[in-house]
Amino acid sequence: MSFFITSEYIKLDSLLKAVNAVGSGGEAKLIIAEGDVRVNGAVELRRGRKLRPGDRIELGGHAYLVERQQ
Repeated sequence: MSFFITSEYIKLDSLLKAVNAVGSGGEAKLIIAEGDVRVNGAVELRRGRKLRPGDRIELGGHAYLVERQQ
């Protein structure tokens, strides 16, 4: 699934909330800290990780591709 941004980047926790993968920032913090989220194939433990177009996020069998909105 593609997720389009208009800015330079979006933070990981914000993206998870935006795609309804989590219900709150606290839930995002927890699943990231537990190592459940992968960015470009590697486990990511930083909730403030800046995601830019081309980054691929995986969580619970779902994948999201960050793309720039034209």
